[in-house]
Amino acid sequence: MNTIVNEPKNKFPLIRAVRELLEHRALWLYLLVDEARKKGIDPALFAPEAIRRCGRYQGKVFVDKNNSQSLNNLKKSLFTLPGRMVFEMKILRLTDDNFDVDFHYCPLVKAWQKQGCTAEDLDKLCEIAMCGDRGIAESFGCELDLVKTIARGDGVCQIRFRRSAP
Repeated sequence: MNTIVNEPKNKFPLIRAVRELLEHRALWLYLLVDEARKKGIDPALFAPEAIRRCGRYQGKVFVDKNNSQSLNNLKKSLFTLPGRMVFEMKILRLTDDNFDVDFHYCPLVKAWQKQGCTAEDLDKLCEIAMCGDRGIAESFGCELDLVKTIARGDGVCQIRFRRSAP
């Protein structure tokens, strides 16, 4: 595993404040998973599906709001300018069937790093958290490919939404 580098370039106070809110959300996930493990419960038995359900709910709200499963609607709903600033995202491609986004900073990983998570823990927590994005992708009739992740030490999260041919 590569050394994880996860430092923001944009340090504007409002962006920092939003990142802190996202870190707090990530802390909840970490603490739930940690408590489950302490009680002998494998988080893989419940956490991924719970987070995926949350994503499907959120995705349905986005789809219903605009009555559209278009990937442009996904961009407008989830990948707003403030969100792009917080995660230091770069949109690489947006077509009817493909939406490619790179994240260059992750406040969730930062929160887990502050808790002293191991590299293995970071990868597992990221996989669980990304189940929400997978649920959103389902709501848009897509699959989500997570090519690279900051949590694995890749230096960038490469997120790819793919619509399969009918």
